[in-house]
Amino acid sequence: MNFIPYGKQNITQDDIDAVVETLKSDYLTTGPKVKEFEDALAKFSDVKYCVAVSNGTTALHLASLVLLNKGDKVLTTPNSFLATSNSILYVGANPIFVDITKDGNIDLDLCEEELKKDSTIKAIYAVAFSGNPLNQDRLKHLRETYKVAILEDCAHAIGATYDGIKAGSCANSDISIFSFHPVKHITTAEGGAITTNSKEIYEKLLILRAHGMVKTPDMKPWEYEMRELGYNYRITDIQCALGLSQLNKLESFIARRKEIAKTYDSAFKGTIVKPLYTFDSNSSYHLYVVLVDFTKLNVSKEELFIQLREKRIGIQLHYIPINKQPYYKDLGYGNEHTPVMDKYYEECFSLPMYPLLSDEEQQYVIKSLFEILNA
Repeated sequence: MNFIPYGKQNITQDDIDAVVETLKSDYLTTGPKVKEFEDALAKFSDVKYCVAVSNGTTALHLASLVLLNKGDKVLTTPNSFLATSNSILYVGANPIFVDITKDGNIDLDLCEEELKKDSTIKAIYAVAFSGNPLNQDRLKHLRETYKVAILEDCAHAIGATYDGIKAGSCANSDISIFSFHPVKHITTAEGGAITTNSKEIYEKLLILRAHGMVKTPDMKPWEYEMRELGYNYRITDIQCALGLSQLNKLESFIARRKEIAKTYDSAFKGTIVKPLYTFDSNSSYHLYVVLVDFTKLNVSKEELFIQLREKRIGIQLHYIPINKQPYYKDLGYGNEHTPVMDKYYEECFSLPMYPLLSDEEQQYVIKSLFEILNA
């Protein structure tokens, strides 16, 4: 049995042909494929504007530059990759960590309690964890009632829906972001994107993505003006050619992920292994997370990881609470009241979930997991 990772890209010959075709073209960096990819993403996501960038972290950074000012308070989740809250720090703003619900997403009811107590809070950064869509009704209520900016981190959730509202559509948020790292639903090798329905935000993002430069028709042929302190966060035509090819297969990728989730759910029904949430057709299943109460077993989580890797199975943990990281503790974080997140961290791990995972491999994962847990 070959090594089975928790996530893996699916690259086929049509992807390779698309990249080779672009390599033979006149454009390798920022050219027509970038705009073509942006337009295709915007259409898929039911949103007006899309800006493709070099990775998901740069997407978050640019979004924060647009949404936040130095000193702003931002409600966010401890259950995400570091980049979500790091992007708040990048611009001199202050994350406030709010506990999660049992499905892994930020507790929007607790967010409302924080907003009621502190009217100076400026924004909410909410993550659609594992592909599980955010509650759009609650986002709409919070945005309209408390006039806060909302960023939806959809790095896990392209293709997810909530009552027909697509992840990334910004129906009830100011900005959404995507990631196209190889373990995500589609890949551009590295890459990300920002979506919005605001023309003003869109135009500012374009400037910030390219060094803060502006070139207008009335300028001399060689002229340009730097009007913002921008960054080189551009994505290449080569990457976007791959992204376009991958986007054509996204729905089939998600369909396969849902099949895998159903099989896991069936295997774990009535056992010591509890899915983070029972099968949800609205989730796009970037991750398949399970919970195990290790206090009732003779094996620890660390031992489980080690023994599964000896069996060539690469489970993963999503995530270590951000507020408990050493850097954040040095800033004074770490003592927040987050009992759901703390319990979740003790019990959670992610099983292999990607379209190329075969039925045989999945059954091997399930069998191996129970062999160790029941030993």
